[in-house]
Amino acid sequence: MVQSPKTVVVIGNGMVGHRFCERLIEFDRERTCNIVTFCEEPRPAYDRVNLTKYFEHRQADRLALATPAWYEQNRITLFLGDRATEIDRDRKVVRSARGKEIAYDILVLATGSVPFVPTVPGIDKTGVFVYRTIEDLELIIGYGQTAKKAAVIGGGLLGLEAAKATYDLGLETHVVEFAPRLMPRQIDDVGSKVLVGKINALGVQVHLNKNTKEILGNGKVEGMAFADGAELDVKMIVVSAGIKPRDDLARACGLMVGQRGGVVVDDNLRTSDPAIYAIGEVALYGGLIYGLVAPGYEMAEIAASNIVGEPRVFKGADMSTKLKLMGVDVASFGDCFADIPSPQTPSGARGSLPGKAITYEDPFKGSYKKLVFNQEGTRLLGGILVGDASDYGTLSILAKSSDTLAMTPTEVLLGNCNNVSKAQICDAIRLKNLCSVDEVKACTRAGTGCGGCMPLVVDLFKAQIKAAGKKVNNNLCEHFPVTRQELFEIIKIKQIKTFDDALASHGRGNGCEICKPAVASILASLWNEDVITQTTIQDTNDRFLANIQRGGSYSVVPRVPGGEITPEKLIALGTVARKFGLYAKITGAQRVDLFGAPVQHLPDIWEELVNAGFESGHAYAKALRTVKSCVGSTWCRFGVQDSVGFAIRVENRYKGFRAPHKIKSAVSGCIRECAEAQSKDFGIIATEKGWNLYVCGNGGAKPRHADLLAGDIDDETCIQYIDRFLMYYTQTADRLTRTSVWLEKMEGGIEQLKNVIIHDSLGICAELERMMQHQVDTYQCEWKAVVNDPEKRKLFKQFANTEETEPTIEFVKERGQQHPGPWTGAFVASAELMLRKGETNQPAESDQADSPAPLLPFSPSIDEARWIQVGKVWDFPKDGGATIKYGKTQIAVFNFASRGAWYASQNMCPHRREFVLARGLLGDAADKPKVACPVHKKTFSLETGKGMSDKEFAIQTFPVKVDGDDVYLHLPSIETLDEMFATEKTCNGSCHDGGQEKSKALPVRKARAGDVLMAATAE
Repeated sequence: MVQSPKTVVVIGNGMVGHRFCERLIEFDRERTCNIVTFCEEPRPAYDRVNLTKYFEHRQADRLALATPAWYEQNRITLFLGDRATEIDRDRKVVRSARGKEIAYDILVLATGSVPFVPTVPGIDKTGVFVYRTIEDLELIIGYGQTAKKAAVIGGGLLGLEAAKATYDLGLETHVVEFAPRLMPRQIDDVGSKVLVGKINALGVQVHLNKNTKEILGNGKVEGMAFADGAELDVKMIVVSAGIKPRDDLARACGLMVGQRGGVVVDDNLRTSDPAIYAIGEVALYGGLIYGLVAPGYEMAEIAASNIVGEPRVFKGADMSTKLKLMGVDVASFGDCFADIPSPQTPSGARGSLPGKAITYEDPFKGSYKKLVFNQEGTRLLGGILVGDASDYGTLSILAKSSDTLAMTPTEVLLGNCNNVSKAQICDAIRLKNLCSVDEVKACTRAGTGCGGCMPLVVDLFKAQIKAAGKKVNNNLCEHFPVTRQELFEIIKIKQIKTFDDALASHGRGNGCEICKPAVASILASLWNEDVITQTTIQDTNDRFLANIQRGGSYSVVPRVPGGEITPEKLIALGTVARKFGLYAKITGAQRVDLFGAPVQHLPDIWEELVNAGFESGHAYAKALRTVKSCVGSTWCRFGVQDSVGFAIRVENRYKGFRAPHKIKSAVSGCIRECAEAQSKDFGIIATEKGWNLYVCGNGGAKPRHADLLAGDIDDETCIQYIDRFLMYYTQTADRLTRTSVWLEKMEGGIEQLKNVIIHDSLGICAELERMMQHQVDTYQCEWKAVVNDPEKRKLFKQFANTEETEPTIEFVKERGQQHPGPWTGAFVASAELMLRKGETNQPAESDQADSPAPLLPFSPSIDEARWIQVGKVWDFPKDGGATIKYGKTQIAVFNFASRGAWYASQNMCPHRREFVLARGLLGDAADKPKVACPVHKKTFSLETGKGMSDKEFAIQTFPVKVDGDDVYLHLPSIETLDEMFATEKTCNGSCHDGGQEKSKALPVRKARAGDVLMAATAE
């Protein structure tokens, strides 16, 4: 039965009211709603959050969220400049100031709020303004031409925005705040102190603890008098002391309102009248008024969903916010006051508080950070950032998660894994005369955790070196005295095809975990040859054609171009996941990820997927990952171009293309932007005339909106520009640099990029197109090449000396699937992993020393150890490692052929107890051989086992010899070795069902540097 249309009347056309209209159109697929909205302002909804920018351009249309034409196109009746004045609930009618009378089936109150104006004598004088609408701003601009001094009453978010406005008008500006700190609802006293210092430094004067007694002047503002007897000489006042819900219509028609204002709503955002909803700043939910736009948007979406019969509930909203106030970054997220007793908390009852805080303040740089954790330190509850809010994205996500933190609170505090501040890094570079990034890492431990802070570490290092008047060393690493860009040109011009040739002609030493993957990427970008042929210069992801995950397992991500997939392929994915016990997840990029594959199962898994028609998705590579799409004109009523078809074409063209960093893309079928193309490295949005091409966007922890490169272009021109853009980026960007960062550092920015890509200012576009076409013509599915080659399949064996396999990680069941169990501790203390002869009740000397004792290779007595043949020379890849199994112990054996040497060590990295060291990259530092763990890039000496990037870690090493084609290790008895290194004893959790009881000696604490024990030697 066809539903008769119902009329939905929206009172209020601000940001939230407009968002409601958008969402109702989107959700109302059957067009069952006729929408009518009242807007009392002379223009439709505009961006009130960025109101201050009006002072820069004075153009109201640049703040517009929609035009009257948009409402007309979407069949929304818009009454501009007409205020709703009465709600007749009995007749279900809304009346307006201009005499309109509109019947409704559903009414939505989106009336927002009005500025709170304190009842101070003289507040009605000429020269007093509020800060809420564009009309308010025009009045302020006009009056500001005659006034020289202005005060803003209110030191909250809106007050500081207003202060920025008067400051930009060239007025002497004062901020007057009743509370003892600025932004009292968002930041604490220390954060306020830092913010005040920054604002005062601009020349804006802040007055705290000021209770305005009277506005002075004869008819117009001449000054302010305070309760403490002080006076302030100003000629203009802007009141921005908060807001109050605009609930007058609700009160008049008898809806339930709160004691302090606001229309009471339930979980569905209905008021006390089921036919009336309230959203945004007028709505009172759970006793709270949400004064930010993000919660209002969430309310708008939920109300729209409920109205079309798709029930959703509102359970409160995140009040996190990140702003730039007076040029100062300020952010707060989560429960940033969870460590402070409420007025009801008994004195001294701090044990009952949910949180504990750690803080960091840099008075020289004017930054402050406070993070609040639960009592156990296992969850981040909230925080405050002032002066530097670059970590806001990462930290706010952590605060929303209910998962146990993988780091200690101290490690989380300063924005990196190892509790290193920017100031500490800069001081170390300057005071200790550090000469390389590696020295910075070794000295400060910055960049030795997850690696996410490395770009910042590199930038800080270069800035400090330049500030000291020294020449900045932009060399790729100690092995190549050139930049990545220079090395790209060298390899291109000289037609170099291998890492060994590049090292021999333009490098030195044996390479490392920096230059090997960088050269591998350059070779792939230029020649597009099978990466498996040079397997040991690839990082673990490219070496095994899969993305390494926790515990050393891998994820399987087949390519699904444009997100379009047949039912047969969906069935094939489910069959493979069920057969191999993989965790399945649909990602935000329209792909199906299968997690938990051990390395030895990868060829078998991919054989089935290749037979089902899948190709490698390159989720493991610094390459094109995905091209996301909406359904476009194929299905969507708003689509103006075939976004799916074009996305598939784009993805199939650039699949496998290697670059300095991963690349993501999207194609949207209309300007509604459902594929989120403007947050991608390159994004394409359909227009009536063709496509708009955006470049250098980025989501993630530090989002960046993409820039428009070209508009209204046809398919072929779009492809041509993308060819040029990707190849130019690949030739000129530094290693591990996203397109967003590359453009931000480019002199001339987007205009320079347009000159190169569109206008061919460098005369290289034909060459860029030729190089990209070579990539397209020589593409082959890497996994198909592996599964069809028995020799390549051997590279994925778990053990080089046996066909046996064994688990190395505990899995737990949750929501019908399995995933890795939690890490049992920070890492295993090296003291517990050292082989030692004899036991003593005395503490090791190193336990009480300031520096670690030397770690020596195990040297057992003659009658205990013997040489054990563990394989043939060809079982171990040149300049790489493989794992052997001896008893119940895994040992990594390394054929460091370029040094003419062999090494062996435990296969378990002590950082997270993951059995992966044999898959690490070999290299040297100051001519000392090392291996880099593939999981978190911890480096270890292959000679001594000492941690090189982090002194708190160490591994056990073993002697190796080669006799003819046979490889031998000097090992103790199986019983001795298994006592300390058996996989079942050292893995995370109970990885071996039915295995021996886990060793009670394995600690779950963080080891001290002195925990390294010297192995006992025979007398």
